[in-house]
Amino acid sequence: MALVRTVTAAGVATLTLDSPANRNALSTPLMNELLDALGAALTDAAVRAVVLSHTGPVFCSGADLKETAEARENGRVPAELLADVLAAIWEFPKPVVARLAGPARAGGLGLVAAADLAVCVRNATFAFSEVRLGVIPAVISATVLPRLAPRAAAELYLTGDVFDGARAEQIGLVTKAVEADELDATVGAYCDSLVKGGPLALAGAKQLLRRAPADSIRADLADLSARSAAYFKSAEGREGVTAFREKRPASWVPVT
Repeated sequence: MALVRTVTAAGVATLTLDSPANRNALSTPLMNELLDALGAALTDAAVRAVVLSHTGPVFCSGADLKETAEARENGRVPAELLADVLAAIWEFPKPVVARLAGPARAGGLGLVAAADLAVCVRNATFAFSEVRLGVIPAVISATVLPRLAPRAAAELYLTGDVFDGARAEQIGLVTKAVEADELDATVGAYCDSLVKGGPLALAGAKQLLRRAPADSIRADLADLSARSAAYFKSAEGREGVTAFREKRPASWVPVT
C-alpha cells in the first residue's frame, strides 16, 4: 500500500502523505516514497509546481518513534534519510507548497519550512517537541531556522510549547493561516500564480532566495547583473517578453 500518493493536474503534482494510522510519521518507507515521488515530479516536464498534502487529521507527527527506538537498539538513528528529504525539498527547482489541514510536530515542521510556501488552517497546532523527549531539533534546523525570527525560535525550541496557525504565520513558519473552508482555494490560488512563471525563471528565482551574498556590494551587483542579462537573453526570457507585449499567455502556461 502506497504511503505517498501522486496526482497531477493543470501543471501541479500533489504529493499526499497517506499514512494516517501513525499520523503520517516520517518512517523510512514513507520518506523513501516521498523521495521517489519528488524525483518523478522533477523529471516530469508537465509538472510546474508541487503541493505537499496529507490524509487524516495530522499533517505529520515527526519521526516514527517506534522505528527510531528499534533503530537505536541497533546502534543507528534514521536521521540521514530525513536530511535527504529536507534537502530534496529545499533544493527542488520547482516551487513547493505545503498544505496543512492539521497539526505538525518536530520533523514535520522541517517539511513545512523546506517548502517555498506553506498554507495552514488557523487551528492547526505546531510544536518543536524534541526537548521534552530529551533530544534536540537538530536536522530540521537547517530548514527551520532560516524561516523563524530568532527570539521566536529560542522560545519555541527551548519550551517545546504548542502554538497555533496564527502564531506560525506571525513568526514566518508558514506563509498564510486561513479558515478551514479557505484552505484549498488559497493553495489553488498560489498554484495558479506559480504555473504562470517560466520554469527556468522559477528555478533561478529560487536560487536567488537561497544564495549567499558576495563579499562586497559591487561583486554582488556584478553577479546579479550577469544573471539578469542571461535570463533576458534566454529563449524563455524572449518568449515571456514577447507574450507580454502581445497580451497573450506565455507558451509555458498550462492549458486548462
